[in-house]
Amino acid sequence: MPPLITDLQLIKELAEKQGNENDHFQLFLLEQNPIDTDKAVHQLNETISSQVDCTKCGNCCRSLMINITAEETQSLATHLQLSLPEAKEKYIEESEGGLFIINTIPCHFLADNHCTIYPRRFTECRDFPHLHKPNFTKRFFSTVMYSPMCPIIFNVIAALKIKLGFKIV
Repeated sequence: MPPLITDLQLIKELAEKQGNENDHFQLFLLEQNPIDTDKAVHQLNETISSQVDCTKCGNCCRSLMINITAEETQSLATHLQLSLPEAKEKYIEESEGGLFIINTIPCHFLADNHCTIYPRRFTECRDFPHLHKPNFTKRFFSTVMYSPMCPIIFNVIAALKIKLGFKIV
């Protein structure tokens, strides 16, 4: 496994230089057994995420648009002891199609790289960077888009290339 890189500036620089390489890696992944790829990603995710302290980063909370469900909207209002309309007005934007998102980036609930509603954090926050989920190969394009801002994603992809024997030709 390559050395773990956690410096956000270095990760951003390296990830931006790897665009062509990652395009080739995506094609390489299509030739691999997706079940074996998922197993490798899940194992690497466990190993790498246990070495990364997200509270020293918080970049996802500073960078991502967070989708939330109607149930999470109600839970947030209850947790903050606000009415649902008050919570929506203050924290949530609703699309014409009825989808909800947190209305600011960075997230309202980020303070000193910690989530102030951590026990009630939203599903998208809880699941990020989504490397524990199946079908990594099908989700590679959307995952690699976040590699310049997430040490876990960046390092898992770097280690996966080595583990699977990927070499750019």
